[in-house]
Amino acid sequence: MIKEFEPIAEGISSRIEEWEPKLLSLSNDAVSKKKNSQNRSIKQIVGHMVDSASNNTHRVVHLQYQETPYLYPNYATFGNNDRWISIQNYQDENWEMLVQIWKYSNLHYAFIIQFIDPEKLENEWIASPEKNISLKEMVIDYLQHLNLHLAEISELLE
Repeated sequence: MIKEFEPIAEGISSRIEEWEPKLLSLSNDAVSKKKNSQNRSIKQIVGHMVDSASNNTHRVVHLQYQETPYLYPNYATFGNNDRWISIQNYQDENWEMLVQIWKYSNLHYAFIIQFIDPEKLENEWIASPEKNISLKEMVIDYLQHLNLHLAEISELLE
């Protein structure tokens, strides 16, 4: 186990424990209204977090066996994350099911990061033509990304 990642895994788990009941208590009206600066509803923000957990899980796996630097599509560039949100139609997804997908995809990510091969931490994926990101950096940045989107939801609820 990578001790350095334990606080990240614990942070992800604690956010889930804190946020799952909050999210499930929201009305369909509250989660469906488009309000944030990116014109995303709470449903779409949660859907984006599902995509983040999924893509990061795949990167963690690929970066442990592929040649480095590894070219893995960056779903967030060129507005593609909005395409992902639209194509998957998170706006019309069943809210309770979406919250559970968010919960379990993030709990799985929190689990797998604890078992990354330490020899692979400097392996990189090509995030853009100008930037490579190491597996270690990617894992460290994940909790901050999760917190950013939870803060967006908090702002929409105020």
